[in-house]
Amino acid sequence: MEKMLVGCFLLILGQILLLPAEAREWPPSRSISRGRHARTHPQTALLESSCENKRADVVFIIDSSRSVNTHDYAKVKEFIVDILQFLDIGPDVTRVGLLQYGSTVKNEFSLKTFKRKSEVEHAVKRMRHLSTGTMTGLAIQYALNIAFSEAEGARPLRENVPRVIMIVTDGRPQDSVAEVAAKARDTGILIFAIGVGQVDFNTLKTIGSEPHEDHVFLVANFSQIESLTSVFQNKLCTVHMCSILEHNCAHFCINTPGSYVCRCRQGYILNSDQTTCRIQDLCAAEDHGCEQLCVNLLGSFVCQCYSGYTLAEDGKRCVAVDYCTSENHGCEHECVNTDSSYFCRCPKGFALNPDKKTCTKIDYCTSPDHGCQHECVNTDDSYSCRCLKGFTLNPDQKTCRRINYCALNKPGCEHECVNTEEGYYCRCHRGYTLDPNGKTCSRVDHCAEQDHGCAQLCLNTGDSFVCQCLEGFLINEDLKTCSRVDYCLLSDHGCEYSCVNTDRSFACQCPEEHVLRSDGKTCAKLDSCALGNHGCEHSCVSSGGSFVCQCFEGYILREDRKTCRRKDTCQAVDHGCEHICVNSDESYICKCLEGFRLAEDGKHCRRKDVCKSTHHGCEHICVNRGSSYICKCSKGFILAEDGRRCKRCTEGPVDLVFVIDGSKSLGEENFEIVKQFVTGIIDSLAISPKAARVGLLQYSTQVRTEFTLRNFSSAKDMKKAVAHMKYMGKGSMTGLALKHMFERSFTQVEGARPLSARVPRVVIVLTDGRAQDDVSEWASKAQAKGVTMYAVGVGKAIEEELQEIASEPTEEHLFYAEDFSTMGEISDKLRKGICEALEDSGGRQDSPAGELPKRARQPTVQHRYLFEENNLARSTQKLFHPTKSSGSPLAEKHNQCKCENLIMFQNLANEEVRKLTQRLEEMTQRMEALENRLRYR
Repeated sequence: MEKMLVGCFLLILGQILLLPAEAREWPPSRSISRGRHARTHPQTALLESSCENKRADVVFIIDSSRSVNTHDYAKVKEFIVDILQFLDIGPDVTRVGLLQYGSTVKNEFSLKTFKRKSEVEHAVKRMRHLSTGTMTGLAIQYALNIAFSEAEGARPLRENVPRVIMIVTDGRPQDSVAEVAAKARDTGILIFAIGVGQVDFNTLKTIGSEPHEDHVFLVANFSQIESLTSVFQNKLCTVHMCSILEHNCAHFCINTPGSYVCRCRQGYILNSDQTTCRIQDLCAAEDHGCEQLCVNLLGSFVCQCYSGYTLAEDGKRCVAVDYCTSENHGCEHECVNTDSSYFCRCPKGFALNPDKKTCTKIDYCTSPDHGCQHECVNTDDSYSCRCLKGFTLNPDQKTCRRINYCALNKPGCEHECVNTEEGYYCRCHRGYTLDPNGKTCSRVDHCAEQDHGCAQLCLNTGDSFVCQCLEGFLINEDLKTCSRVDYCLLSDHGCEYSCVNTDRSFACQCPEEHVLRSDGKTCAKLDSCALGNHGCEHSCVSSGGSFVCQCFEGYILREDRKTCRRKDTCQAVDHGCEHICVNSDESYICKCLEGFRLAEDGKHCRRKDVCKSTHHGCEHICVNRGSSYICKCSKGFILAEDGRRCKRCTEGPVDLVFVIDGSKSLGEENFEIVKQFVTGIIDSLAISPKAARVGLLQYSTQVRTEFTLRNFSSAKDMKKAVAHMKYMGKGSMTGLALKHMFERSFTQVEGARPLSARVPRVVIVLTDGRAQDDVSEWASKAQAKGVTMYAVGVGKAIEEELQEIASEPTEEHLFYAEDFSTMGEISDKLRKGICEALEDSGGRQDSPAGELPKRARQPTVQHRYLFEENNLARSTQKLFHPTKSSGSPLAEKHNQCKCENLIMFQNLANEEVRKLTQRLEEMTQRMEALENRLRYR
């Protein structure tokens, strides 16, 4: 009785609090300051006490699309700060989170982020406008799945803490909101929808909770949004009836403004008393798929069949009992099952005999009504009419007509086709004769049949012929003979000296020792050099009535006064001598400095081969260096600690984590290609606890750890785990996956080696589309911690996101493929990049043989750049400061100013410039290829 009195009192009190301010008179009260004085409304001061000790989880969802200008965005932030003034914010009372959204969702802060009101206000004021699209449904989905999760600070449902969403938007959503909003409301979340300006009110009603008059609001502009502050104060500060009343809900109690409603567990529905629950009739409530009968069970159902049927293996379809296979039916042709027995059936064209088992073929032509004019022929289930030879069946399929062979055979007669009794023949028009092939026709050749008398050409006409002339001739009056056209006479030729007729025109000519100018009409005196028989090798210069030969710069005339030779061949040509070039008559020879010998190509110089004169012990390659040598390894290998043996580059230690996109845009078929891609990378590594450790994350809307760095110590077990990996097939939260990787994957708990061990840490991120959250924050944090990030994009992957993920330089850490069919090329390049990184981190490859470093270099991941600036300096040092050793040909000090040394330095410098130029061209080609790929994407 006492509980009911208290409940009634609180209900009356709640109604009084909901009355307009002017209808109530309150004694003056002191305003409670909570860090913000200037913007506190009178209603806030009046009703603030009702929100004290109020337990609630409140998440603001703010539209940050490009349609919201800077001034209106500031108004929204002021409105949120006003709402905060009457909330009792703290870990044990009201917790507040905030999301803003455009094309993607940005979590400004979660329910667990701040514990004081001042901190929340500060975070709201420093928010930045996104200015992108309007993905409202995506924002509600994020709040449902993540913002109200216990991991983000939401309190468990069993504590009956109200969950509230307050969403502010100014436009039509670019995605679906009805389904996700209904799902959020069904979980007990109370949604207030606030529309500003030209917003579809029906869309707001699909978002907000019911009754809509209490949860859906529409204002004309952002300046009027402040008028809703006191309204929401009343709504949010209402007493939670589930906490104070004896609600008698059989399963769950959900608070509503000033009251409550009961909800049932999954598999149950609410009875008409609105408090108790009963098992849901799933057979009636959903598409059960049963072919005949559906029987309810608790929280489920089963399918059953009628008599004479049995349930199929899929548990839904029903299959009739096959009596034909269970009995000796005796049917001659076909046995057909019925509900409780069987009967015999004959194929088409047969009839069942009186014994109901055997069959007899039907003779349809015995009937006098078949109507065939010539012949009747039985078919399987009827008859057909047939005509005699030389006839064809009419469209009525009964009567016959003679065959039109010309139309039927299409003989290809050029002019006419004539039918005969049993065939056809071709005939030509008048004036033509039939060719030997019996089809084509040729015109009668009057020119050949009589003496036409034409001087040049005879042309047949219909019944006779005419004479014609060749081009450049005119027919005479006798209409048979021809005369040449005089072009010089007929035209104003303009020739300075003489005009000569040609076949179709005329040409000007000049007298002897003159030549026609470029205008083709006037003449000039002949240039002796222009005659072409001067014999000069380089150039000819006319001189009076004769000529002299001259040579190009850098050449001199030989004794024959016609041919030329170089002055200084070494200076004039790119001789390619590594050390010294020496002129020799009309050519040159290369020579080497003291202590060197000329190589087989006659240009380069080689030191004495120390590697061949001693037992060096190098496993792969011995390289001479001054008076000593060093050991080097083949590509794909690095030098071992003894400076002689070699080991594979992938045998070095590395902690590698795959971050694989499992979103629905990928598809199961392409997901299998991704698994093959991962297996290929694993095959290139030496998997063991001391060498390569590998982990793998798959993500969509959530992140799933497939295996950690400590789970497997062999490639066989690891590839088996990849093969059994299940496709998630939902959203694409790439930023959430990078956060998981940064916070967990490289911890010692999950198998990562400590930073003090200086083992390289590598991440390979593979995605095929735009992320639904921000990727830059966690990618930057991982790179700052020394993690090398490789980004692999396929299809519709966004280049800006891939660049944010990939380590610098991006051209070595970013890979893109138009589709999944070219993943093999990326796999090869990626394996090569990882191998080179481990190769750089595996110790010095050029350590002198037999001499180990005093302190072993710790393996760190480095990357090779295009320009190696020290190459020229090292080459110069090799020339002027060789390693001193007893007995070396260059042990004595070199004079750097000697001519041959300066020439050698110049040659080395030219060679290095050539190499740098070649590398620059290669880089330019790669940049052009990348630009073309971006242009046609």
